[in-house]
Amino acid sequence: MRYLIDSYAWIEYFMGTSAGEKVKPIIEGLEEKMTPTICLAEVYAKTVKVDGGEMAERQRSFIKESSALIPLDETIAIESAKLDVAMKRKIKGWSLADSIVYVTGLIKKAKIVTGDEHFKSLENVLFIK
Repeated sequence: MRYLIDSYAWIEYFMGTSAGEKVKPIIEGLEEKMTPTICLAEVYAKTVKVDGGEMAERQRSFIKESSALIPLDETIAIESAKLDVAMKRKIKGWSLADSIVYVTGLIKKAKIVTGDEHFKSLENVLFIK
């Protein structure tokens, strides 16, 4: 099974919450894992704000060691833009970052691991909240 780890899942994992415990076997397991670079940016920004740069660097390093980083390429960008227009009509608070994460999961044929409420009713999502 392939998994795409969303920012929400990484943050919960690092915080050691009950949602983090649900994703722990995936993150620490042998299954194929990937993380969109937009998620790395979100986790890094939150960690710098809360815990400082040293912790953000440790977490960045761990994410890179534990999963493949998936950059925002042209295909993902264009498909995300198309999806974004449609989803903003359906889901209040949907963001372009949400579109990037969801499209990346679809393109890479990976189950999206998150607890973000925006993803709750979507297919191809493992909801950990």
